[in-house]
Amino acid sequence: MKIFSYLPHNEISRNAAVCKKWRQIAYDTRLWNSVSLRPEVSGLHVYSIEHLMSLISVRFAASLRYIELPMELITHPVLHELANKCPNLTHILLDFSTAMQLHDFNDMQAFPTKLRTMCICLSEVIFMEGFMRKIYNFINGLEVLHLIGTYEKADEEEEEIYEVINVHKLKSATPNLKVVNLYGINFVDDSHIEAFSSNCIQLECLAVNFCAKVTGSSLKILLSRCKKLKCLLMNQCSLQNDQVMAAEWEKSAIQELDITATDLSAESILDLLTRIPSIRWLSAGQLDAFTDSVLKMWGENANLKNLVALDLEMCDNLSEEALYKFIGRFGHNLKGIVLSGIPTVTDSLIANVMPVLKNLRILKMGMPLDCSNRMQSKVHVDQLTDTVANYGKYMERLELSWDNDTLRFSDKSQKGIDTLRVRCPNLKCLVLCDGKYYEIVKANFERADRVTVVRTSKNSTTSNVYLLSHYIELIFN
Repeated sequence: MKIFSYLPHNEISRNAAVCKKWRQIAYDTRLWNSVSLRPEVSGLHVYSIEHLMSLISVRFAASLRYIELPMELITHPVLHELANKCPNLTHILLDFSTAMQLHDFNDMQAFPTKLRTMCICLSEVIFMEGFMRKIYNFINGLEVLHLIGTYEKADEEEEEIYEVINVHKLKSATPNLKVVNLYGINFVDDSHIEAFSSNCIQLECLAVNFCAKVTGSSLKILLSRCKKLKCLLMNQCSLQNDQVMAAEWEKSAIQELDITATDLSAESILDLLTRIPSIRWLSAGQLDAFTDSVLKMWGENANLKNLVALDLEMCDNLSEEALYKFIGRFGHNLKGIVLSGIPTVTDSLIANVMPVLKNLRILKMGMPLDCSNRMQSKVHVDQLTDTVANYGKYMERLELSWDNDTLRFSDKSQKGIDTLRVRCPNLKCLVLCDGKYYEIVKANFERADRVTVVRTSKNSTTSNVYLLSHYIELIFN
């Protein structure tokens, strides 16, 4: 039972064919408390509704706490069975993203009532109101809501945008929400944010990443109504300077903020950051207006005693000197810092500031392949790994994604890699550009039976999201 608990469900199912003993263990409900029935995610295929109904009754039962359902399995008999046979179900994901036609839910009379977290992957064209109208009476206990849009599927050509789910009605049915994540939904605008703020006074975290129609006109109302709001994530929203400056940030409880790629001016960035009473997590990457003077003024006029995470990725108007002064002053509390995409960040800067960054757990440096020609100097990775090993005893995630033309290493690199591996025992992820140095490091860690640590930047990346206070609740998919 203990061994099987570490295996994915598709392997457990295959093991059930070995013998009667293994079959008894494999079908124990305790191994099936968290189940994904989306084939592309888990490899589990359920070919008929009748088979799923049997599984819910016999295999899942009272042990089930989390389930993911693809479009073809979201029917009212299945939802009735989940409501009746799975009293401890608290997390559900309903994937409508590939839907071209919705099932008939006119006869639906029951839905799981103890849900704490619900994630709905929206379709591009299917209107959800027929389904949502049937579940409004059952979801008033929700604390975490994810609505996932089709941002990654969007074409560059302008197409007609459909409001496939009625957010204004949904917010009335969910008064106890604490975390709302509206990810990449092309129709979400400030009126939808205002709707949530009018009914969800318990709101602590709001994420509207990749919702391009959000301009910030609802920020003033949002901050005045939701006094408990601590986390606000607005990556790649179309924020307007005047709307951001009109919000009363000084009266808010905001501690975590993401304004990455929002094209704000230097004036509005400085006005915003200096008015927040106490910030602990900031992501302000891809902002041309985030310059040395903004960084200096922010450090002089804001309360940064609680700052633990800073992301300045692709802010290439920052100089090495300005970063050195800022980190030297505030780096002792930092647990995560992202400085990738900045040409002036090399091994020399890290060698100078690393003694201050003694609590660091996440460090990201490097240059995207399409921007690698902007590097004016080479990076001596042996010196860099030695510095990180000496001062980063709490390091958990490290990314050094410079390409092979920028990295310089010697025949004695193995010694530095050994030192890094031994002195950073908490290291879970080391991301490098694919190439000769990556192969050397990967082989070193594999010989020490740490086969999952070293990864290539083609498949992995590092960020400060792990340090968000609501990180667990914000995970979806």
